[in-house]
Amino acid sequence: MLGGARGRVVDLGYMAGWGAVKALPHGLSARAFQAAADAAAVRNRKGTRQLRKNLRRVVGPGVSELRLDRFVGESLRSYSRYWLETFRLPKMDHREVAARLDANAQGTEHLDTAMAGGKGAIIVLPHMGNWDVSGLWFVERGFPFTTVAERLEPASLYDRFVDYRESLGMEVIALTGGDRSPMEVLAERLRAGRAVCLVADRDLSRSGIEVQFFGEPTRMPGGPAVLAAMTGAPVLPVGLWFTDDGWGHRVNPPIEVPTGRLREKVAAGTQAVADVFAREIAAHPTDWHMLQPLWLADLRSRTAPAQPDPAAAR
Repeated sequence: MLGGARGRVVDLGYMAGWGAVKALPHGLSARAFQAAADAAAVRNRKGTRQLRKNLRRVVGPGVSELRLDRFVGESLRSYSRYWLETFRLPKMDHREVAARLDANAQGTEHLDTAMAGGKGAIIVLPHMGNWDVSGLWFVERGFPFTTVAERLEPASLYDRFVDYRESLGMEVIALTGGDRSPMEVLAERLRAGRAVCLVADRDLSRSGIEVQFFGEPTRMPGGPAVLAAMTGAPVLPVGLWFTDDGWGHRVNPPIEVPTGRLREKVAAGTQAVADVFAREIAAHPTDWHMLQPLWLADLRSRTAPAQPDPAAAR
């Protein structure tokens, strides 16, 4: 957790970011964020080194170190673009943003069919592109949804992210510390025919479901598959990416979950989600923003406890 003084500094930094970026011309702020990303690539600190290890697993051993360098730099620029847009999105025309994404949206029929079925939909995404923009698209399309956010410290920082997402039309519930468990609330929303949207490529609890991901074991949250088993709602994995002047996303068909015991359903469903995520990330590797250890081999090598990360609120 972030200490009191450090937490206040972080919160003030994000507050300044939201204020300054919205006030600056877009071209100036975009150049500043790109420069920060390029500097991060040169400094090659812990997060950048981990990103490189993660991307190596995605692209495979056949990619040269020089090309991997380029992928790392492009991914850092993509990540910086996410934060730039996070700070600017409240000021942007939401209908125009949704329309720009709609031009590059694929698989929309899967979402429409799922929502017409009356059991809601469990939309799951990796840390790719700008999921806030995709969330805004869901809302503008008439499918408001509920999502879960990790509690960040200080509490004022968490409140800023909740206010930001709620300003986009999302309902946000806390991962911990609420009057009711998140699973209970999410199941209730699904039974009412609403949508639930979860970022599900990283297990924050460290007690998720073990899956094979790019040929190595890791853990991913089992919540989406559990919710599907509880409510009968379909699970729709989504891939996201940036375009030169906008965004794209693909809503994949509902995953297939075999019949059987709950444990078997959850294990198979989570692996099916991981398989779709792998295809989407392989198609747009530089738009996958994973600067944290993900695979079990990396997690086991860590000695320090995990720190709450604002990116986890995605």
